[in-house]
This record gives sequence, structure tokens and C-alpha cells, in this order.
Amino acid sequence: MQEISDTTTGIIYLDHNATTPVDPRVADEVVKFMLLEYGNAGSRTHTFGQMAKDRVQRARTEIAELLACDPAEVIFTSGATESNNLATLGLAAHGEATGRKHIVSTLIEHKAVLEPLAELEKKGFEVELVAPDPGGWVDPDDAIRRLRPDTLLVSMMAVNNETGVIQPIEQVADALRGTDTFFHVDAAQAYGKLIEPLRHERVDLLSFSGHKIGAPKGIGGLLTRRRGYKRPPLTPLMYGGGQERGLRPGTLPVALIAGLGLASSLAVKESSERHARARETRDLLLKALTPLNPQFNGDLDRTIDSTLNFSIPGVDSEAAIVALKDIVAISNGSACTAQTYEPSHVLLASGIGDERVAGALRLSWGYDQILPDIDELVSRLRSLSSN
Repeated sequence: MQEISDTTTGIIYLDHNATTPVDPRVADEVVKFMLLEYGNAGSRTHTFGQMAKDRVQRARTEIAELLACDPAEVIFTSGATESNNLATLGLAAHGEATGRKHIVSTLIEHKAVLEPLAELEKKGFEVELVAPDPGGWVDPDDAIRRLRPDTLLVSMMAVNNETGVIQPIEQVADALRGTDTFFHVDAAQAYGKLIEPLRHERVDLLSFSGHKIGAPKGIGGLLTRRRGYKRPPLTPLMYGGGQERGLRPGTLPVALIAGLGLASSLAVKESSERHARARETRDLLLKALTPLNPQFNGDLDRTIDSTLNFSIPGVDSEAAIVALKDIVAISNGSACTAQTYEPSHVLLASGIGDERVAGALRLSWGYDQILPDIDELVSRLRSLSSN
């Protein structure tokens, strides 16, 4: 993948958790299915439709290889937000019919999970949200001990989008063996980066987005893993057309699906190399930041290779972003809530103080990362801390 920088100003992009640059190889695949093989995958009467259908099926297979599932268990959506809504709200009718209306999740989930759960609360569901420790990690035992016979769903993200802390989905999945409780994993930040944890056979539902791994925005999916021969009993949120096994109607965006499939395949093939190169970037940044005495918001021993969240004493994040904007593009939290100017619910849930939360900066990068002028970056942050 080629790293993105502004060709006029030389600004380096370090906000991959918000969205990644599209891999040029993926872009070529998308353009091919936009301009040359543009058929509708639902058209069965001609070659164009068959080629489109074949590419969609190949994409399901590429994704299934990453997740170790059956291709038929992959449902295409517009992205992880839609998948999260389908996985949570889609279980409501089953919960009501069976009298299982208890849900366990965490305080550090993305709003795309927390807000659907809040809607379920309005419908009479009981939602328990588990707090993380100061390092941003949810103790699996704290979630497991809340399980009850009427627990319909446990929903836990695999990697936190703000801190990069890897959450204990494997331990929770192990604990759910032999129960009727469904397990949903929001894997938006983990898909294509972590491999084995997402393959756990007790993960029933798993949400992911293409634009976090070098595919275009507007495409993602939901794993709906069968138990034996039974699919998770989801009710669709939309109707009309019956596509995607009746769960997500509408004409399939074949070009975007082709891009997601290729990006998924590349993530598997290049996994070891990507981890090593992302770790090199992390080590360089950690060394460069050390003189500033950063306070890391997230246990570094549990953090994914491609994310750092930190506060510099005396430095406000908004001031830092402005001071650095001509050399590097960074953020101070989730892109999905950036317009609200609210303190990070993730960091506050971890017990981090208001001043430190106000200073939190997030750097997130790709495996083939071009770095900014590190000395200049550190110098500007140091000047802010001394003001």
C-alpha cells in the first residue's frame, strides 16, 4: 500500500483509525468492476450479470478465509455501523419472543453499538455496561460474571478505536460455550489486523468495514456464524428484494465488494509483514515521544501495533492539532463523534481525569507508513507544553 500525503504541503496522514487510504491494488480492482465488468449480480440472463455474481461470490470466499467461516455466512452491508445495528437490533424480536431481554456490553464501545443498545433499553431490554480498568482493558471475568439464563447477547469490540487496546474477546467467547447467549464482536478496528481472535468459532456475529483496511468507504459486512445448522435469528431492518438472504435488501455494489474481497485477501497474505512494519513505526514514535513524558491512554502491553493514544502534560489536544496541521494529520478521538466536541466517553470510562482527556491525541498508521519530521513534531509539542 502506498502511504498518502498531501503532494502540495507534504502533510503526512496518521489517522488510519478514522479511515485508511485505498490500497492502489484495491483501487484498480474497484475501477475494473465500475468501468469494464459493471453487471448487476442479480441479473441472471446474461454474461455481465454472471461475472458480477462470480466476483461477489469470490469476495465472500476471500472474507471467509480471513474469518475461517463459510462464505454463505458473510452478509454484505454498507459498513460496520449498519452491521452493528443489524446484529443488535436484529435480535430484538427473538429476545422478546423467548423472554431473553438481558444484554451485556461495555462502556467503551463505539457509538454504533451503544446507541442501538440504548434503543433496545427503550423497548424494555436490560443493558449492563462493563467498565474498563485504567489501562482501557475490560476484565473478561467482569463481563462473564454478569451472564444470566435470560442473557440474549454479549457485545464487545475487538480493538478500541480510540486507544487501540485489544479486548479479551477470546476469553469471553470461551466462557459462552454451551450457552444460548449470542456473542457479537465489533471488529471494525481489528478486521484484517488481528487474525486468530476473530476466527473463534463461538463468535456468532462480527461486524467489519472495508475502509479500515485499504478498501473503499461504503462497504462492509456482518459474519452470521451458524451453530450447527441454525443461523442467528436476526430480523432485517429493511425490506425489499430479498438480497443477502433476506437480511440486507438492495442491489449489491459489486465494485465495492470486489475491493473489500481483495483487501481482505491481501490482509491475510501480508499479515506477518504488516505487523512487523507497523511495530517498527510504533517503536520509532515511542522513542521520539519519550522526552515529552507522555501519559499513554491505554495499556501499551495490550495495544495494537498501529495505534498510540497519549497526553502531554500541559498540552491541549485542539491546540496541538492546530500547531501540527501543516505537517501531520492526527485526531483526538473517534471520527464519528468529532463534530460534537464532547470529551471521550472511552477515556472517561477508564477513569482518566478531565485535563488528561482534554489533551489526548491519537496517532494511527498503516503498515507502509511515511513518517513526518519527527524532530519538528516533538519540538512543536514541547513548545506547547512550556507555554
